This record gives sequence, structure tokens and C-alpha cells, in this order.
Amino acid sequence: MGLTKQYLRYVSSAVFGVIGNQKANIAFVTLRGGEKGRYVAVGACEHVFIWDVRKAEKVLILEGKKHEVTYLCPSPDGVHIAVGYEDGGVRIFNLLNGESNISFSGHKSAVSVIRYDALGARLVTGSRDTDVIVWDIINECGLYRLKGHKDAITQILFLESKNLLITSSKDSFVKWWDLDTQHCFKTMVGHRTEVWGMVMLNQERRLLTGSADSELRAWDIQYIEEGKEVGEPQEKKVRTLLENEEEDEEGLDEEPEERILSCKKAGSVLREARDRVVSLVTDAKAKVLACHGLDATLEVFTVLSEEEVQKKMDRKLKKAKKKTKFQEGEEHGPEPVVERKLSDEIQKLANIKASSKIRSMDCLAVPNGEMKLALLLQNNTVETYTLNTTEKNPTGTKTSRLTLSGHRTDVRTLAFSSDNIAILSASGETVKAWNRSTLQVIRTMGCEYALCSLFVPGDRQIILGTKSGKIQLFDLASGSLLETTDAHAGALWSMCLSPDQRGIVTGGADKTVKFWDFELIKDQDSGKNKRLTVKHTRTLQLDEDVLCVRFSPDQRLLAVSLLDCTVKIFYTDTLKFFLSLYGHKLPVLCLDISHDSALIGTGSADRNVKIWGLDFGDCHRSMFAHDDSVMFLQFVPKTHLFFTAGKDRKIKQWDADKFEHIQTLEGHHREVWCLAISPNGDHIVSSSHDKSLRLWERTREPIILEEEIIGLEAEFEESLAKGDEPVVPGETKGEAEPAGKKTIETVKAAERIMEAVELYREESEKLEEHSAACKAAGKELPPPKMNPILVAFGNISVSVCFNISTGFVCELEVSLLVLPFPYVPDLLKLFNGYVQQGLEVELVCRCLFFLLRVHFGQITSNQMLLSVIDELRTNTISKVREIRDVLGFNSAGLQFLQREIESKEDVMFFADATDRFEEKKRKRKKRERAVLTIT
Repeated sequence: MGLTKQYLRYVSSAVFGVIGNQKANIAFVTLRGGEKGRYVAVGACEHVFIWDVRKAEKVLILEGKKHEVTYLCPSPDGVHIAVGYEDGGVRIFNLLNGESNISFSGHKSAVSVIRYDALGARLVTGSRDTDVIVWDIINECGLYRLKGHKDAITQILFLESKNLLITSSKDSFVKWWDLDTQHCFKTMVGHRTEVWGMVMLNQERRLLTGSADSELRAWDIQYIEEGKEVGEPQEKKVRTLLENEEEDEEGLDEEPEERILSCKKAGSVLREARDRVVSLVTDAKAKVLACHGLDATLEVFTVLSEEEVQKKMDRKLKKAKKKTKFQEGEEHGPEPVVERKLSDEIQKLANIKASSKIRSMDCLAVPNGEMKLALLLQNNTVETYTLNTTEKNPTGTKTSRLTLSGHRTDVRTLAFSSDNIAILSASGETVKAWNRSTLQVIRTMGCEYALCSLFVPGDRQIILGTKSGKIQLFDLASGSLLETTDAHAGALWSMCLSPDQRGIVTGGADKTVKFWDFELIKDQDSGKNKRLTVKHTRTLQLDEDVLCVRFSPDQRLLAVSLLDCTVKIFYTDTLKFFLSLYGHKLPVLCLDISHDSALIGTGSADRNVKIWGLDFGDCHRSMFAHDDSVMFLQFVPKTHLFFTAGKDRKIKQWDADKFEHIQTLEGHHREVWCLAISPNGDHIVSSSHDKSLRLWERTREPIILEEEIIGLEAEFEESLAKGDEPVVPGETKGEAEPAGKKTIETVKAAERIMEAVELYREESEKLEEHSAACKAAGKELPPPKMNPILVAFGNISVSVCFNISTGFVCELEVSLLVLPFPYVPDLLKLFNGYVQQGLEVELVCRCLFFLLRVHFGQITSNQMLLSVIDELRTNTISKVREIRDVLGFNSAGLQFLQREIESKEDVMFFADATDRFEEKKRKRKKRERAVLTIT
């Protein structure tokens, strides 16, 4: 049966208008060995934008999927950046090409903090689900999950020298974890409120924490091993251990013995701000400390080194001696004592006042003693400052400000030009004109709080309706405000261009609808030129506030939405009442009339959309459209299809003839305020509370409603997230657990492996039957017909290997955990063949060891698998040893070649080795000079 009606799919084309997301932090990054401090990375909805702060332009977009970015962490080498998302996923992007090849999924809710270790080989993530997960980047798998906190994780720190981890949480605790044994050996309970940030100072010997008050608490760290006597006799150690055990048995109420390290409070640093700490950051060498709260002030402290503190204490002591000598008048008075305080080690450097409230910040030390600071503000702005730390009283200098590419407040109105090229967006303080194809700002003009807008015919001027009830007329060519007209006593909620393009109609909160005509008058400034103005012609007085007005395309009728939940239809020429459309339970916030003036669609705060006929005012259909208020409704030009936007973050397309839901456009992360459809219907632009503007494009791909499965995968994933963690038999739950998470991808991967194993069984049975038939017939029979999938691979067993090796490696273990045991014996037999062939040996060994650990009891009790396991033991050991020998030989050969080339050509292979090479060169010259001197 052919298609009776064809719908075309709309897809997301671009995200613009957002400079930096409020949920994610800001971070300095380096691109292709460029200048440090020039590029910053910020979250932008589901993407990550890399901005060049010097040129104020976007240089790279790291594209996400659908979940919002919540945290960014550049790698120590500066080549990669780890990005955490709202759904708990983590992706690692390459900053050279913008691609992501590594993905981790283990958290149930948003990632709140990410940290690399010093080598960049391990990644630790903390989440709002209270878990901390350690990931192995090289093997692309999760190592373990650390449980213990009772609220969201706020900060994570590595102690590289001791392989320890420090985590802070909103549960007011700071926990110390031993990564060798994967358990928490110390919990700090010295905070009364949430711990929002922490940093390490003085070469990992001091911890500074920030909580919900104005204090930054300092803690001195003393490692127990350093305090013990070296060479203590063994008998004394044994005696001490026995005494400790006896004391434990007696049950003495004493403090528990400190293990690994002790942590004592050293004092506190007072901030000027009274609210909680939002960000607490140091530079790479922990020489400068910066923190801020919920206000617009950034406080910068300097951390003095031990030598500088000692010099300061000597000066204080000298001054105290002089003072004592002067007071007592004696030569040999008592020696004065100067107490060392925390304020002598951490000193206030400067305060930097930003233009708005600070959401996040990052700092970077440059060699000339300057400190570069990047601030992400809450009004969609990025500012950078420089601070000279060598000066006595430095002041922060603003070096750049990214504001042009976005609005400071939410965009409340959008419009398309008649040629489909320009987009108009207006917010609470500015109106911007954008080029649709390049997404660049053409004009930015200051305005009052805009609620509605449109292009004047000719696309040279624009008109805004404001919250104060004024009409503002702007000229696009000059970017100037032509005139401001007082139109309504209350907010001007709606504006519509008349179909004959000679005027506009406005509706406001003063219960009136006013008609305006366009006129050309002499410009008083120039004297000769004429400019556009609007002239008030008629007024329609109503009983309730007007929320929305629309002309019918034939200009015969005028539809007015009122605060009493009804829509009144009037004749345009006489303003006589024609129809009243009632049925909504809450006020109608938006409405539109189809191109043939036959249908009117109304969207209400009661979450329903109703389709009415304009001939008799009968309701054709009422549809439950959104999960929250319907904010905007507009028909696609020359069709009976229309789009609605709601506070439930969705945009939906509907058919007004068949009353069918066609498709849902998901992408916005907050309430959608408005949208605009281009005159040709090929493009849609929408604005949201997440500060972003999204462009949607009509493709040539048809939509067949019978094949559309809407939201099933999302519902399944949501049910998975609410379910229990995958359980490994024989493992008890404790502080450390497996890092994986059951998702729809892992379930699909398990299903692919099961299908491949079943296919392998079927084909193996066919081959056995064929060989039996050949023996019975006594001659060679034609081979059975193989499955097309196996023909493509050329081998029965290779297809299973392909299904195992596809997808992300980090999801492999969870996929094998979901796999039922009846499939495991076949997999073990296949693994034996793979190892013998040398096919994906490393991957096969990983799968093999995991399956043995999970199904150990069932495998060892199965006598049929005894020979298979014995063969696997022999084959894996020999094959892994063989591969290791090959790698060792290749490594030694490469090192030999490197030494040969370096000795011949006097060049080093790696830039990091330049200093070592220069040192060798100096030593060689010194030896040559010594030889010459002797001779």
C-alpha cells in the first residue's frame, strides 16, 4: 500500500546563542601546542565549546549526544579532555581532532567531579549518586566503585606519592581512600556543613577545605611511616602489637589508632564573602589560591614557600626583640617568642570584581609571574583577567570578555525574515539579528524587556513589544533605535503583522487590542530623509487581559486570547463579535490560524491543544500535547501541520487534519519559551531557559508513523537506571564494587553475542550432519548452504569474535555479566580456537578471565568443560608469552635503532629529551677538553 500522506523529518542543525552553560565548569585547554591561557573549554548544553578568548571566536565544538555537560577536566598532557554528562556518562575527547573514542558509563546520575592522576592513565569520577569510580583509561575499563558517602561528591584529589584518594561530599565528610586495598581508612568529621571544595598545598602536606561558611579550614597531614623509628627491633614490634591487641580486647574507650597518616587542624583562613564556597582552585604548583562564593567577587590568596615564611618569621622575631629591648631598657632581657600562624603562610593577594555572579573559574600560572584567570558568569558570559603575583598590591586586569555570541537573559521572542536568511532574537536587555547560514551575529542593539517581535516588510526594520507596554522600532542597517511609542498601560504580550502588510495589531495587559498603520515621516535629525513610524488607528476594548492576537490570512477575522480562558473571534473591519471558543481550563497562551483561514489551533496552560473550525467555532479535537504549559503554537506555512513548544522541554509536530502526533524534537534542557518557522517551512528556530537557540532543519527523509517507536528506549533506560546493580556471584557488597552499569547498550551487546553463539551452534550442527551424511553415502556430498552473515566473515567462529569486539570495551564486562550461563561453555570453546589462531588475544583473555571469575563454581563443577579449561590454560600461557616476547623484542629493537640514529645525527627523537641530550653534549665537551689539557 502506498503512502497516503508523506511527512518529512526535522532534525537538529545547530546550537547557538549559548556561550557557557551554568551546569558545567570552565577550564583552560591547549590546542596544538598553542599559547597557554588562550583557549578555554566550557559546556554548552550537550556540546563542549572551545573559545579563543583573544579573538572571541569559537574554534572547536566537541559534539555530545543528548545529555547536558556537567563537568570538564583536561588531561595532564593537554591532548585530551574528559567530559561528564547529566546521565552519569563520561567521554574522553581528543583536542587535536575533536573525536571521542573512549566512553565510560557507570554512574546513575550526573557526574559532579572528574580528576586525572599525574600520568593521565587513571580517571576518577564522582557523581550525585554518592559513588566514586576509578577508571583505567589505557584498558578502557572500570577498575572499581568506592561507596561510603551519603550525598553528592563535590571534589576529588589524588595523592600521587602514596596512591591515596581524597573525596569530599555534601554529607559534610572528607574521606581518605587507599587505592591499593580499595577501602576508606579515614573519615574527617570536622565540618558542620557541606564540604564544597578542597585543594592540596605545601607539596601534599596541607589540605584546605571550603564549606558553607566564610572559613577555609586548613589541615596538616603527617604520614605515619615518616614518624616511625627506622631499624626498630623485631621483638619490640611484636611486643607492641600484642599489647595493642590486649588493649582492644579490654575494650578501652580510646581514639582509634591512626593508619597511614594523621590529619590535624592547623587553623582557618577567613574569606570576605559570607556565603558558601563555589569554587576553590590552585595553579599547578599550588602557589596561588583562588576561591569565590555565590556573589561576583573572586578572592585570590598567595601561598608562601617555607623559605619565604622563615624569612618573614625572622623579621617578626627581629622586630619583637627590638620592641622588648626598648620597653625593658636592658641589654640581656628574656628571648621573645613569635608564634607562627596560618595567616603568615596564606596571605590575601587581591579581590577581583566580576561584572556578574561567578559560576565557575579556572586559573593558570604563566612563566613571567602572571596569573591568568578565566571566569564563567551566570549571565552567559566568559571573562578573563590577568594578575601579576610578583607585585606587592596587585590588581586584576580584564583582558577579554565573551558576550557577543549570546544574550545575558532568556530569549523570549523570535522571528524569521521574509527571505529565510535572518533570525531575530530578543531578550530582557538586547535584540540580536543572526545570519541563519553562518550563525554569526549581524547586529546587537540594546532594548527593554522584549515579549514579542517581528520584521517590518522589507526586512530593514524590526518592531519589538516590551514588558512595559511600549513599541520599539529599530533600523537594522544602522543598528539604531528609531522611536519608542507608548502603546499599552500594561505588558504588550502579543503582536501580529496584518496580511496586507500595511500595519500591525497589538494586545496588552490593559485589556485592549490596538491597530497600528505604518507611515513614513520626515526624520527630524537628518531633515531630508524619511523614516518609518507606526500610527495608532483603532482600539478594541475587552473585559480581560489580552494574551495573544492573530489575524486570519484573509484578514477577515481577528482572534484574541483572553485571561478568562476563552478565545474571542471578531470581524476585522467592523470589530463586531463573531465567535467565542471556550473549553480550556486555564488561559490560552498561544494560538495560530492556518493559511486557508479554515482552522485555528490554541495552546493552553492546561497542557492541551485544541483544533477549532473557524466557520462555526466547533472544536474538532482536543489533544493532550505536553507535560507542562504549551508556550507556543504555529502552523507550517501552506500546510495544516503545526508545531507546539512546551515547558516540558519538547517541541512537537502535529497534523491538524488527522489529529496525529508526527514527531517530537528533543534537545532543549530547560523550558522552551518560543519558536519561529521560516516562511518556506524548511527551518525552525527555538529558544529556551538554558540560554540556547536551536536551529532545526527539514530533511528529505520521510516519516512513517506506523514505524515510529516513540520513547520506548528512553523508558527502558529509565527502568534500568532504577533497577539494581548487576551482581557478581560470590562477591559481597562492601566499600568497593564493580564499576559497570547496566544500560540499553550493554543489553544490546549481550543480545548480539547470544545471537552469534546461536548462529554458531546452528552452523556447527549443519556441518556435523553433513559429515555424517558423507560417511553414510561413502562419497563427498555438496556442502550445505551457509548463512549469509557467515559467508561475509568467511568463518563460523569469527562472527562471534566480531560481535564481542564491537562497541566500547568498558561495556564488555557488564554485557558478559548479563549473558546467561548456557552460552558460556560455547564461548569458552570458541575462545580456545581464537587463542590458537592468535585472534584478538588480549581481548579474549580479558573476557575469559572475567567469565571464569563470575561463573567459577559452575565451570569447575562441569566435567564436560575440564578438557576445554585445560587446553585454555596451556594455550593462553604459551600465546601470551609469545606475544610478550614479540613486544619485548620489538621494543628493544626500536630502542637500539633510536640510539644508533641519535649517535649518528646528533638529534633526539622526543622534545622532552632535549635537556638530557644537551647535558650529555656538555659532559662530552668537558671530557674532550680534559683530554686536550692532559695531552
